[in-house]
Amino acid sequence: MGERGVRGHPFPRRAKEWFQKFRVLFTSEDSAQMTNIWPIGGGKGGSGKSFLAGNLGIWLAKQGNKTLLIDADFGAANLHTMIGIPYQPKSLSDFLNKKVQTLAETIIETRIPNLFLISGSGNNLDTANMPYEQKMKIFRAISKLSYDFTLLDLGAGTSFNTIDFFLISDSGIFVTTPEPTSIENVYRLIRAVYARKIRQLLKTYHFRTLVEETEARSKGAMVNNPEYLISVIKELEPEKGKIVEQALRAFQFKLVLNQFRKQDNPQLGVLICRIIEKHLGFPMQFIGNISYDDLVHDAVCQKVPFLDKYLHTQTAADLEKFCKHILVARSKGEESGPAEEALEMAPDGREQ
Repeated sequence: MGERGVRGHPFPRRAKEWFQKFRVLFTSEDSAQMTNIWPIGGGKGGSGKSFLAGNLGIWLAKQGNKTLLIDADFGAANLHTMIGIPYQPKSLSDFLNKKVQTLAETIIETRIPNLFLISGSGNNLDTANMPYEQKMKIFRAISKLSYDFTLLDLGAGTSFNTIDFFLISDSGIFVTTPEPTSIENVYRLIRAVYARKIRQLLKTYHFRTLVEETEARSKGAMVNNPEYLISVIKELEPEKGKIVEQALRAFQFKLVLNQFRKQDNPQLGVLICRIIEKHLGFPMQFIGNISYDDLVHDAVCQKVPFLDKYLHTQTAADLEKFCKHILVARSKGEESGPAEEALEMAPDGREQ
């Protein structure tokens, strides 16, 4: 079969130029000067993504960091409630619908110094099914904003919107709870993020050729398993496979276990990361457990930030440790500016 797909399509010989381009982008000095962008997502609703994003933003702002929160949970935005801000008519949709010229015009100042918000509360219903062109418009606009930290609160699940917003940065935080359903869903999300990245790098046509080759080699194989896909690329085209692998290993993803109870295994997060590394072939750093507390429910119902009202709790202490991990990551040079290839994703990389 050589380097030809099962339907006679040649495996991408001209991809070398693309991969060389991406190799340069991965080592670009410009990326180190970009805003620290941290997408925060999870596979299941109710895992605490908005709670963590909001409180991480508050803590970073109180440490003197100019911090921007973006509610990218299209169709179910509620980040403004988590940080104690009433409904805001100004939202991301104003930028998409050209009511304002720049994304910066949708930014809201909060009562917390250094903390700013782009709300999603006024988004149109069709924002949840965002066209490719609008998505690219937002990516480019975010990359031009100047903040010490930009935190993206993403929607649950494995939709293309969620995955592509995760891929805007080389760093990101996955959130799960100890429940098996939540763990299964976050695993699927992580796997989908890596597979989507491979698809972006190869372009849609070449990705389909790769899938066909993978299916032909092993009937019933998990063609969306990134490690398996890379092994096929490396066998067919070793140089290109190596560059794709380097691109995926450039990710600095973190895992947080939220709503941790006393009866839960304190090493569960570490075990999840080991499973991810074993089955997907890529490292995942566990950065801590966030204790379950009924007072979180009280804070949400009162529409006040948890860290403002319940600072002297175990959950607040866990949040502080979690936040310090982000600062340590930056001090070690784990900059997480926009992934250039995400900003330049070709039209055939759209949802197909």
